[in-house]
Amino acid sequence: MLALIPFFPLVGFLINGVWYAFGQAPAGRTQASARVTGWIASFFIFLSFLFSVVLFFQLAGLDGERRVIEQSLYPWITVGLFHIDMAFRMDSLSTLFCLVITGVGTLIHIYSIGYMSHDRTPGKFFCYLNLFCFSMLMLVLGASLPILFLGWEGVGLCSYLLIGYWYQDVEKAKAGKKAFIVNRVGDLGFLLGMFFIFSSFGTLDFEALRSAVEHSQVSGGVITLICLLLFVGCMGKSAQIPLYVWLPDAMAGPTPVSALIHAATMVTSGIYMVSRLNFIYNLSPIAMTVMAWVGGLTAFFAATVALVQKDIKKVLAYSTISQLGYMFLACGVGAYTAGVFHVVTHAFFKALLFLGAGSVIHGMHEEQDIWKMGGLRDKMPKTFLTFAVGWLAICGIPPFSGFFSKDEILWQAFSSPHGSFFLWILGVITAVMTAFYMTRLFSLTFLGSPRFVAAEGESDPHFHKDKGHAHSVSVHESPTLMVLPLRILAVLSAIGGFMSIPHFSWLERWLEPVIPIHEGMSSLGAGMEGVLMGVSVVGAGAGIFAALKIYGNLSQLKIWAGHFSGIHRVLENKWYIDEFYEFLFIRPIQRFSTFLWKGVDIGVIDRIVVGFGKISEWTGERLRVIQTGSLQVYALILFIGLVATTGYLIYGWT
Repeated sequence: MLALIPFFPLVGFLINGVWYAFGQAPAGRTQASARVTGWIASFFIFLSFLFSVVLFFQLAGLDGERRVIEQSLYPWITVGLFHIDMAFRMDSLSTLFCLVITGVGTLIHIYSIGYMSHDRTPGKFFCYLNLFCFSMLMLVLGASLPILFLGWEGVGLCSYLLIGYWYQDVEKAKAGKKAFIVNRVGDLGFLLGMFFIFSSFGTLDFEALRSAVEHSQVSGGVITLICLLLFVGCMGKSAQIPLYVWLPDAMAGPTPVSALIHAATMVTSGIYMVSRLNFIYNLSPIAMTVMAWVGGLTAFFAATVALVQKDIKKVLAYSTISQLGYMFLACGVGAYTAGVFHVVTHAFFKALLFLGAGSVIHGMHEEQDIWKMGGLRDKMPKTFLTFAVGWLAICGIPPFSGFFSKDEILWQAFSSPHGSFFLWILGVITAVMTAFYMTRLFSLTFLGSPRFVAAEGESDPHFHKDKGHAHSVSVHESPTLMVLPLRILAVLSAIGGFMSIPHFSWLERWLEPVIPIHEGMSSLGAGMEGVLMGVSVVGAGAGIFAALKIYGNLSQLKIWAGHFSGIHRVLENKWYIDEFYEFLFIRPIQRFSTFLWKGVDIGVIDRIVVGFGKISEWTGERLRVIQTGSLQVYALILFIGLVATTGYLIYGWT
């Protein structure tokens, strides 16, 4: 059964792929309906979910170290002493990720049937979605680093295909290319890390590697180098400073892509890898400190940018980067379980928020500017209620899921031997900003009066024109196929945090065979934990109150904006990081490429090739004079040649 989990979405990919490739419809007609291709893709990913549930209960019946299911299919790579089987391994950690990937993935597939109903090539879209799920399942089920890396590269390829899905738009094509290139930078670090692991420990199989690390005498410097190189790979895939720049642009893809790739699955690959290799990272305090601070600074930085974004998906994109920073902060202080816990809760509420944003965009006829929305609470009540759950969850309001996981991270950042007061402060400030910018998004989108011109027949007593933002639009609620996944995710976002209540954590006990239980500093008791919990809740409440106060009365907003116009401009331009990269990397590479093109390729290589042609042409012109067409002349020339050759043979040797 284990190999069938990744196999099912691969079958869906092949069916829709063949249909798309060989079932082209006449020009001017849709190639295949989104309903048919969507249900095919959804059926196969749902089968993977069912099998994941069955194996989860099988694992639950096993104890401790025996909580493992393995399956080896065939020998994959054998080169000298290096041997890797195509083998899968499901344990406490991988089964959790499988449930998230297939469960949330099924909901997103179903949602996409409604969202992509007017797309011209839905077969291609669902083909890519299934291929992505196959690659992600290979990543988390692989029994060795090479298989993990195979899935790692697979999701990178699929992200390129899905982000640039509407490639006819040049900006969307560039966004896909940007994601692909930035991830290749991180993948170089991952590859080097694997090379050092094999040269140091002689194996890339996870269980053999754990045993080799426990009994090895490898120096701390080599361990630190390995950890940092692997973390470079995580920076690319999980969008950490400085390789985060691809993820905001990735919002160019269809909204279900944002929900699947950038909320629930691909971007959490780095958390999975670090948690899987926790036995190596625990040996390098330097690498863990670097990871904690990179995560904390990424969380803070991305939150500042999200404060002023206008695009509803861009706000959620920077929010995703910020929440990923929280996860790495947790792993960096040794609280791997807290990081994995936040992966699960984030998958629930961020997928809900992205799909809710997609519902808004769908209902607003592709409008994404939150300043051109407002008052959608009455026009899209189902989307409003479900989105509100996701908003409260990400703000960290109890008892919603985000409260439990975020509070656990902040507590571990404060109490862990690897944590510090400054990391905790960084996390708390970020939590306050998160509550502020998400409330700003919620308020400008759903509350207040509409800032769009209602279409004819849509009378609204609260309607008004906001000068400079008015446009005619007929707002409508999304279809049932899009609303149903929102409701299910809203329930999960509301109750998902109870799987890891402090001091009664089912998740800690479940993951213990893979991730040893992390203990905080013994001198800090439950009382201090309660105080810190109260601080985080009060901070979230303060952020919500401030945002409602400022954005609840837009007429007073200009007064606030006037005081902070300078910092607002900097944040709106994302700290000018993209411009800095443009100046430091892109333009020099473009100039060097232009030099190679015009100076070397055209100026040197082409001239050499053309020169040989001109030489051949010149010699041909000169020798052509002897081609007279007279047989007597040709016979004379042959006779002269024969005499010369005979003379050389007779007299030339002496």
